[in-house]
Amino acid sequence: MCLSVERVMEQRYDFDLTYITERIISVFFPELEEPQYHHNIQEVALMLKNKHHDKFTLLNLSEKRHDISRLNPKVQDFGWPDLHAPPLDRICSVCKAMESWLSQDPQNVVVLHCKGNKGKTGVIVAAYMHYSKISAGADQALTTLAMRKFCEDKVSSSLQPSQNRYIYYFGGLLSGSIKMNSSPLFLQQIVIPTLPATFVCAPQKIIFNLISPVICRGSQKTLCVTADAPLLLKGDIMVKCFHRRSAAEREEVFRVQFHTCAVHGAQLWFRKADLDHACNDDRFPPDATVEFLFSNGPEKIKGRDYRKNDSCVKVDNDTSDQVVRWDSYENFNLHHEDSIETRSNKVHMNVFKQQIAQYKWKQRLLS
Repeated sequence: MCLSVERVMEQRYDFDLTYITERIISVFFPELEEPQYHHNIQEVALMLKNKHHDKFTLLNLSEKRHDISRLNPKVQDFGWPDLHAPPLDRICSVCKAMESWLSQDPQNVVVLHCKGNKGKTGVIVAAYMHYSKISAGADQALTTLAMRKFCEDKVSSSLQPSQNRYIYYFGGLLSGSIKMNSSPLFLQQIVIPTLPATFVCAPQKIIFNLISPVICRGSQKTLCVTADAPLLLKGDIMVKCFHRRSAAEREEVFRVQFHTCAVHGAQLWFRKADLDHACNDDRFPPDATVEFLFSNGPEKIKGRDYRKNDSCVKVDNDTSDQVVRWDSYENFNLHHEDSIETRSNKVHMNVFKQQIAQYKWKQRLLS
């Protein structure tokens, strides 16, 4: 069977195939049922083989899959969770892989495979736009223009604040506008000056997932998480804040990612527009900020006036609660997405969610 690019463009498919440049291709799939996705990825593979023969490599930005590897042995997995920023060194690894393949043969092309949200493709294309400027050739201006147009037209609205932040980090570190911080960074305290009123209930339970989960209960609008022993941070940091509604239900309040190499000074602020999820949540106050307090050593800073919680707030460190970790980054890519283990886990999770929905429905009928 011979499938041409023209046929793909003319017919209606459940994927978006875009030639960003003549040698960089984006293939994006929305969330699809497994049989539907498997059929579509076969169509894509046929088209690419027909047009580019063995001159293409596929960089997978989503979860590992057996079927992709079977269709094209030249697959490299660089995936990370949807709506998140990748580790900074992974951005560099993807850019190096692209440059290495493209420089081997002028006929070689790179295919960026993304499933779920376009933001991941946007991060890599924007980062490679910065990276390729280092070894800019005569035709680099047109290539940069094409990549910028793709980002603006196709993916800019899908990017999360943390993803934009990591693009800024990468470009700044390459250009030298961001000076790398190599000093130790110890987290002393996290402060949320104002919590959304609609998130507050009695008792409130807020979960901070920062390496080890820290759970805070209380009803005040100002929440402080102070480390008993200052926590040494190094590299990529992700903080998630959840509102725990029940024993089996939670709601994300905000998420933020940053890298310690770009932190200078003892304080770091994030406005609403800088917080993933909260940036688009009307319940989150427009003037709210999340503040991180750091030190260069493990000791408490003398003379610093640390904020304190009201007496109604209690902090514990229960790391055994599965609801805290059910979608933890550490569980990503443990199995291939189309493996039996992953399918089984997804079935169990869907059954669990259905049971919660049925329970809520019964409660409404009884109330």
